[in-house]
Amino acid sequence: MGGGAQRFTLTYSPEDRYASYAQLIVETDDKATQHDRMADVEQVLKRDHSDIDYKIAPLEVGPAPKAKLEARFYGSDPAVLRQLGDQVEAMFRDTPNMTSVRTSWRNRVQAIEPVFLEDTARRLGVTREDLASTLALSTSGSQVGIYRDGSDLIPIVARAIPEQRHDVDNLGSLNVWSAEQNRYITADQVISDIITQVADPLIMRRNRERMLAVYGEPDPLSGMTAASVLAEIRPRVEALDLPAGYRLEWGGEYETAGEAQSGLFASLPLGIVMMFILTVVLFNNFRQPLAIWSLVPLTIIGVVGALLLTGMPFSFMALLGTLSLIGMVIKNAIVLVEEINVQLPLHQDRYHAVVRAAVSRVRPVAMAALTTMLGMIPLISDAFFASMAVALIGGLGVATLLTLIVLPVVYCVLYRIRIHPDK
Repeated sequence: MGGGAQRFTLTYSPEDRYASYAQLIVETDDKATQHDRMADVEQVLKRDHSDIDYKIAPLEVGPAPKAKLEARFYGSDPAVLRQLGDQVEAMFRDTPNMTSVRTSWRNRVQAIEPVFLEDTARRLGVTREDLASTLALSTSGSQVGIYRDGSDLIPIVARAIPEQRHDVDNLGSLNVWSAEQNRYITADQVISDIITQVADPLIMRRNRERMLAVYGEPDPLSGMTAASVLAEIRPRVEALDLPAGYRLEWGGEYETAGEAQSGLFASLPLGIVMMFILTVVLFNNFRQPLAIWSLVPLTIIGVVGALLLTGMPFSFMALLGTLSLIGMVIKNAIVLVEEINVQLPLHQDRYHAVVRAAVSRVRPVAMAALTTMLGMIPLISDAFFASMAVALIGGLGVATLLTLIVLPVVYCVLYRIRIHPDK
């Protein structure tokens, strides 16, 4: 109550402490029952606690952002930021398959603001800090010590009795200690008025700029991904007419995925160029490496097909699996092209040599791919590596067929090898 649980795993980020926050952790027997338990919890919350904002999400096995969907607004005026946040919050709530819509500044609360008399307080030897500590002691309380109970540290808070807390009419009669005069004076001597207003309990900043974030989550029971929900809501949010000096920034899973992919793709082009140069050096020509590398973009057919059949998203791990396919596809293609080079001097008919090489490489290429695919099967049940395993299995299976069927065709096209040489 009042905050998130302590960090019990590396990928879990505890929530900041708020008086209006509570967290419930539900342990399930296995992953198969996780979906049903989330549905049960949501049903109870909708039926018995319709007046609260809640978020239901499975525990992430990788780094997780504050929210899957996050729209950040930067600016100087808190009122303008709150107005922009209210508009986007309404858009989020109207979007299908989006839940747990909230803002980083939370709901506004009623607050009192005493008008401090600077000159009078200076003569009486009272500072703003003295008045603030007295008001805190009378309302929310002031920590005066810590009690240690085993490994738990329990704060000792001193405050007024319940009947006297939050009594605005009697704030002027509170006694404020004056260290200069070494006596108590009443608060009404340093306060001219008490203003009651609605204020923001939190004003968050990011990189020293005032920032209000609107959070949202894709419904975990709908099967929708954050990317698909963002694609639906993003044009509407970016169509807002922002005042001068205010800007919009997308965070959440969109930002973390972009950071991960930017770091990955920064060195990827250099790696692909080096691999291509190595194949050119290996065969001492360009046409054979072109035939080999022509299979790489075609492997996407297997990756996309496998992810669609299993219903898994194209996550960052699936992207890593897809990139790792490049080396496997190139390896099998090199084996076949090298065999073609061996068979060509042994046959007068070049077409027959290509067919002979493809037939002779069926078993080595298929066995190499099959052993890798079988090794990926245990990872399908793993929550973290499932998408990578599916991408590897689907991509490598299709790539094997492409190596044995499409690669000989491409080779024949590049070298103008015909079925009947006399035609």
